[in-house]
Amino acid sequence: MSYMPSETRYEAMPYRRCGASGLDLPALSLGFWHNFGKDGRYDNARAMARTAFDLGITHFDAANNYGPPPGSAEETLGKLLRDDFRSHRDELVISTKAGYTMWPGPYGDHGSRKYLLASLDQSLRRLGLPYVDIFYSHRPDRATPLEETMGALAHAVRSGKALYVGLSNYPSDMTREASTILRSMGVPCLIHQPRYHMFDRWIEQDLLATCADEGIGIIAFMPLAQGLLTNRYLGGIPSDSRAASASPFLKMDQVTPGILDKVTYLAAVANDRGQTLAQMAISWALRDARVTSTLIGASKPKQIQENVAAATKTTFTAEELNRIEAILNPR
Repeated sequence: MSYMPSETRYEAMPYRRCGASGLDLPALSLGFWHNFGKDGRYDNARAMARTAFDLGITHFDAANNYGPPPGSAEETLGKLLRDDFRSHRDELVISTKAGYTMWPGPYGDHGSRKYLLASLDQSLRRLGLPYVDIFYSHRPDRATPLEETMGALAHAVRSGKALYVGLSNYPSDMTREASTILRSMGVPCLIHQPRYHMFDRWIEQDLLATCADEGIGIIAFMPLAQGLLTNRYLGGIPSDSRAASASPFLKMDQVTPGILDKVTYLAAVANDRGQTLAQMAISWALRDARVTSTLIGASKPKQIQENVAAATKTTFTAEELNRIEAILNPR
């Protein structure tokens, strides 16, 4: 049966303007980092993508190395676009990135013009698209001149293979410099994708202000701290959780008794707000208007449904913020 999206998909999701551009993004975007590679089930990936779109999530975010194995998440997204979203392509924002290792040898990693543009061509073939909406430099490469890396991004736009460009994981000083270079090339930086959640607030030091000054939107990845800011850890570390596995992204020694205590106290605040902990964590990341969108991951459709409910409850009272701050940074 062919996919017929919900006719009410745009009624509940808030959209925010991305920096100084004309582009709006949904408050929640769907990341293809985990559970969309060849190791996952296509029918589950399909159900998640359909659920997301039905709930107003119009931004699907990938990268060349997402999988596992690398490249397979883009292949899955390409198949989804062909199978279900072909006639809705212009309702979607599709993004991808390059910056981490993709093939052996000196030209398959980092920030050279050769690597970035070759990787973009490969990504477009896997996606089955003539262009992506956003192409990112996935991480800074201090061994390559920033002018070369930004020049490659600008070329991607001029050649029609990307509509916008962005940065991910760049510190504040390099973000400002990169933005200046891109602006001089006539291709302004649209967006920055940093890690941001309650236990990792580095962007509050100066990146938020830098991006606001430069007219750059922010899309926060990992707002749930790899699942730590969910109800799964309220009773300790589950045996089937990411922390208990061999995952390099959330290690057992990071989940200390002190962190678990904070998770429990935060869940109590969430309950008083009428939210789950995951919903409150997303709402908290969106409380600042400078954050355009949050990038969620999922392993099943019901998680997306739960998370989307956070999009319309991003206002916190002073008392709630004080309670959260006291938990995160006790005196």
